Amino acid sequence: MHPRQQALLQYLAEHRRVSVTELAARLKVSEVTIRQDLSQLSEQGFLKRRHGFAEALDQDDPDVRMQANFATKVGLARHAAALVADGETVFIEGGSANALLARELANRSQVTVITVSHYIAHLLRDGDCTVVLLGGQLQKGSESLVGPLTRRSLDWVYFSKAFIGIDGYTPQSGFTSRDMMRADIVHAVLAKGADNIVLSDASKFGQLAPNPLDPDGMIVRVITDAGIDSGLARALRERGLTLDLIG
Repeated sequence: MHPRQQALLQYLAEHRRVSVTELAARLKVSEVTIRQDLSQLSEQGFLKRRHGFAEALDQDDPDVRMQANFATKVGLARHAAALVADGETVFIEGGSANALLARELANRSQVTVITVSHYIAHLLRDGDCTVVLLGGQLQKGSESLVGPLTRRSLDWVYFSKAFIGIDGYTPQSGFTSRDMMRADIVHAVLAKGADNIVLSDASKFGQLAPNPLDPDGMIVRVITDAGIDSGLARALRERGLTLDLIG
């Protein structure tokens, strides 16, 4: 994706509905160029195109969450992908940064990706990597699989690394999630004993969500961007976590 298109998506995520004229002025290109970008991004599922306007997707759609801090998340995903060796089997749980990680791994034929995210599995449908999509109840908004069947499916798979998305972190609460059912699946993933890695941009740190994600301290590494508050970064290191700051 062209850097201009990344900037376009970021601006659209902030303003929700923007005219072609405003985008052209903002990005200092012609309206013809903007229309071409909008056609391409609409075909790829990143936005909705209206006559003379672009609209952001519904807030519950994973594509919308991917748009926020898009360029930062791409950098995080590329760093995470570099940690995955050929021949490895990895678990990718969900979240926008993890979806971008899946894209980075898509054409690595010697990598196997296990996921509970229907959205991530769809991203990988034309790739060369092997994809294992676990069963369960589909949450239609997040396109994640949850429930007892998903937990049972986890008993039948093994992986060396697990990449986890979060909705919040404070030193007092630890890592947290907005969704109780997804948190339950994360607990089962962490208990498998792999190298459990949080992949998230810095905006989630300092936030508090209602459901604890890591009550037993099974997460070993955090990959985030350099925008994280220094006090929160220090708290993560004091917990004994490896902290990779990107950018």
